[in-house]
Amino acid sequence: MGTLRIILWDQLTHSLPILVQAKSDDIIFFCECREQMNYIPHHPKKLAFILSSMRHFANELSQSGFQVHYVQYDNDPQHGELTQEIENAILKFKPSLVAYTEPSEFHIQEKLNVFASQNKKIKFQIFPDNRFLCSKELFCEWAKGKKQLRMEYFYRMMRVKYNILLNEDKTPIGGKWNYDIENRKSPPKSLSSPPRKSHKKDEITKKVIETVKNNFKNNFGDLEPFYFAIDRQQALEEAHQFINEILSKFGDYQDVMIRNEAYLYHSLLSAYINVGLLLPLELCLMAQKAYQQDQVPLNCAEGFIRQILGWREYVRGIYWLMMPEYTSKNYLNAQRPLPWSYWGGDTNMGCIKEVVKQTKAHAYSHHIQRLMVTGNFALLAGFDPLAVHQWYLSVYADAFDWVELPNTLGMALYGDGGLLASKPYCASGKYIKRMSNFCKGCYYNPEELIGEKACPYNALYWYFLITHRDKLSKNQRMRVIYQSLNRFSDEKKNQIVNHAQSILHKLEEGDPL
Repeated sequence: MGTLRIILWDQLTHSLPILVQAKSDDIIFFCECREQMNYIPHHPKKLAFILSSMRHFANELSQSGFQVHYVQYDNDPQHGELTQEIENAILKFKPSLVAYTEPSEFHIQEKLNVFASQNKKIKFQIFPDNRFLCSKELFCEWAKGKKQLRMEYFYRMMRVKYNILLNEDKTPIGGKWNYDIENRKSPPKSLSSPPRKSHKKDEITKKVIETVKNNFKNNFGDLEPFYFAIDRQQALEEAHQFINEILSKFGDYQDVMIRNEAYLYHSLLSAYINVGLLLPLELCLMAQKAYQQDQVPLNCAEGFIRQILGWREYVRGIYWLMMPEYTSKNYLNAQRPLPWSYWGGDTNMGCIKEVVKQTKAHAYSHHIQRLMVTGNFALLAGFDPLAVHQWYLSVYADAFDWVELPNTLGMALYGDGGLLASKPYCASGKYIKRMSNFCKGCYYNPEELIGEKACPYNALYWYFLITHRDKLSKNQRMRVIYQSLNRFSDEKKNQIVNHAQSILHKLEEGDPL
């Protein structure tokens, strides 16, 4: 027998070397892994999306002439454990070689490495994952010897490497590498989301939905309506719609937050990229072409490309550079439990309520809402980084450990002490008011600092700065805000401390804010 070729649930890409090199006597192995589906309470839409995409991808391979061995999820505890199912397949097919693509997540890599080391009678081959644009080795080489790692300089290196938005002399088109400063416009009153594609459910997807409904009914999130793309063709339709109809306004309003408008001008492509239905480079080239053909402004094309070629590759590099120790980082010693409001419990905080509502409905919330609403509040209130990490990993369809952990622990919570982010991304309620309409009709007032109806972000913001002065005040990017804090009278600071502590006491007691 030939090779047993293992395809993991986020490796649904025909151009992976492990599939390109497959021969007619090889077995393509899929497993809907019980431990992956149960180790955190994944959003039902996320599970349905991944399982349906897996089954459609396996069908495509089968129809192309590959021999496919597929282990579906069921509720029998004796089935669905990854390495046990691989062992069963080895006994059944007696392959001469077992091959797998390097996993994106550390815990899966460790599991497969241990399994391979314990099975000396058969050879194992590990293929590189060529969908990522920066290898682990290249990132380590780039990071070596640097006192500080900053995404901006990594991003510039990647732009040059792939010749994206460059002049012939390798300088950036337009004269600047980064147009983020142009992408922070406040929302006009008339802003709303453009129509999006909604894909009809076929029989495979309908069966998957029943499986998820029957086995994960207690998980947070709405399973239906279900409208995700579940194969490459559908995902490409969404990509072309975004590039042709939506990208032109993405840059200006990417930081905007609007009630009942989950998508606005965001691409909604991250989940498709992260499971392999779309490729990062093809999307960067599509955006570049749209700019070159005068379909979109430079700030929009550059902002979208930076998220993929810069940020996505950068956080993956940080993840593999720092694992496994990265999971336990807690620079600010945050230990409070995550409040029930993050799971849909009662709260008078309009912004938290709205973002959680959108998350529950769509398994999606755009990056500013994740960073500056739920992430910002978790930072200011000192919620346990591991609990916050597990929440983000659970509730978003695009969340996989390699991309979600650095974004949450490093970017949102400053838990790594500044390795990923150059400063804590903290803000008061005034930022949320400026960039959203969430404050309209809220019980709390973003203009008030102290009092029953003062926005909790406000006192917590200044209390956060007071509490962590020793660790943060020497940061040059925090100098101006600490100068403002230093001008507060002792009486005002005492009022802030007392009010913030009363807010935190309510959270610790499990009382809704």
